Amino acid sequence: MTTTEPPAESPVESPAAELFADWDWEDPEGLEARTDAFTGDLARCATIELVRPEVPHTHQDFRELGVTGIEFAAFRTRHPQGLGTDLVGLHTEAGAGVGTDAVAATRPGPVYRIDGSSLYTRLDITQPLPFADHSVDWVYAEHLIEHVPLGTAVAWLAEVRRVLRPGGLLRLTTPDLAKYITGYLDDREQFFRRHRRRLRTMRVGPPMPERRAFMLNQIFYHFGHRWIYDEAELRYVLDRAGYGAFTVVRREFQTGARPDVADLDTAFRKDESIYLEAVAPDAAPGGPH
Repeated sequence: MTTTEPPAESPVESPAAELFADWDWEDPEGLEARTDAFTGDLARCATIELVRPEVPHTHQDFRELGVTGIEFAAFRTRHPQGLGTDLVGLHTEAGAGVGTDAVAATRPGPVYRIDGSSLYTRLDITQPLPFADHSVDWVYAEHLIEHVPLGTAVAWLAEVRRVLRPGGLLRLTTPDLAKYITGYLDDREQFFRRHRRRLRTMRVGPPMPERRAFMLNQIFYHFGHRWIYDEAELRYVLDRAGYGAFTVVRREFQTGARPDVADLDTAFRKDESIYLEAVAPDAAPGGPH
């Protein structure tokens, strides 16, 4: 799932409206094809330009590319020194693009420039990251970790720990189970009402059912979610991934140790999200000082 901003147009007027004809919120498995098509629409871009035939490996490679960190689950990172990555590839309309470096679709391996600005590479987080130890200053992942099983999350976080430089920062955001439980117990249902409005703004399906039990269940069974976290569960997976020497701090929306990284938080997710940062010790054991 990507972290793009919601489009401004309404669901009725959007190109994705045809996907809603047989949309049934009570059939999560039946929605997979429609959500895949929705993601495919988000993965369309105007131009794709080949920048580098392979991903940067060492810290020096990243510096030469002008990159300081990686944003996972991002088709187009908004960080001026970021490298966006996602499992889903990006593509243009047939025949789009000009010049010898223009391509129609991304593939795993190279680094691309998307729409003349954002750098992007295609990665699968179920595989080891193709980067050297201590190669990046920061890693950001908004609403990614809930899309993979717990064991996969631990393995990916261990890889992130490996590639972070001494003093480096990991910032995680994910739906907060505690907020959903509190929302379920709130007689006024303020949280659930905001969540339903937000999904309409994002053009994700017709209005959701207003039943409390449905609103609690959908966070587990929709959108490809595999594991939902509260703060204690996030700290648990970080501990299993070897972050014992890191300083782990809960943060608020767009507030953190690095303002440039915290600014990547998107506003339409702030009501449901938990924000956690892990900062590496200044000197990695056996590593550079």
